[in-house]
Amino acid sequence: LRMLERQVVGGEQAENKDLKEKRKRQKKYADERRMQLVAALQQSNEDSSDWVLLNVYDSIQEEVRAKSKLLEKMQKKLRAAETEIQDLQSEFELEKIDYLGTIRRLERDLMLFQQLLDQVQSLVRRDCNYSNLEKIKRESVWDEENGCWKIPEPVIQKTHLP
Repeated sequence: LRMLERQVVGGEQAENKDLKEKRKRQKKYADERRMQLVAALQQSNEDSSDWVLLNVYDSIQEEVRAKSKLLEKMQKKLRAAETEIQDLQSEFELEKIDYLGTIRRLERDLMLFQQLLDQVQSLVRRDCNYSNLEKIKRESVWDEENGCWKIPEPVIQKTHLP
């Protein structure tokens, strides 16, 4: 009888090495999981710990009160997030309006300068290199270092007849 008791523990065979290994793995996994949960609880703040912990209530009214408080907390967080979203959207709208205003102003300035160039080009002497604006545009180079255009110097080309 004692020999049978040593062989059988808790309805399983005591000497079965596969079962011992399986129990060790299960125990190790359970310990690791428990440690992960403890670490998660320590890292979480007091608001999110309400979601992780399992609460036991004495009455339905107590459960309703606790869940109502939790609901109020979540609604406050939701309202705060919604106001943050609205603030960001209004800020984005203001920046967008500002950018559009800047673009419109620059387009008006460009149209003014283009009209001025069209009027002044006819007054430039034909033997000057500035009489051909397209050629000046092609020869102009943007200087990254100074942040400005380098435009060719005006030159008057005199033609000598033989």
